[in-house]
Amino acid sequence: MTVHNLYIFSRNCTLLYYAEWNRLNKSGMTKEEEAKLMYGMLFSIKSFINKISPLDPKDGFLHYKTSKYTLNYLETPSGLKFVLNTDNSAQNVRGLLQQLYSQIYVEYVIKNPLCQLNEPIQSELFKNKLDELVKSSPYF
Repeated sequence: MTVHNLYIFSRNCTLLYYAEWNRLNKSGMTKEEEAKLMYGMLFSIKSFINKISPLDPKDGFLHYKTSKYTLNYLETPSGLKFVLNTDNSAQNVRGLLQQLYSQIYVEYVIKNPLCQLNEPIQSELFKNKLDELVKSSPYF
């Protein structure tokens, strides 16, 4: 199993953080262009699901799978968006995303007075703890 990369977006579509671990294919775009493309795709998918779903989309969009990878998505009540790309053999990644939010983001960004909310995350402690969590997960 493999974790490829992670995006964290604010509710205002600002890329707060990006990390990659086992990403073999590079997009050929800048990180900013790729983030805008990713956010636009997420916005479109969520809109599509809300309009077309035959059932109540209360949980909304959780993930999609291609023949090569799975995009896993978590949106918090405050509008933060976590996107984790994994290979297709990774199952139940939602738990990892929730851990990432509650144990890493809340502890090392929200509770850190030196971190500015809705600004890109610069904290080395956050980066190290995130890396530890991902590398210790069964998905890595």
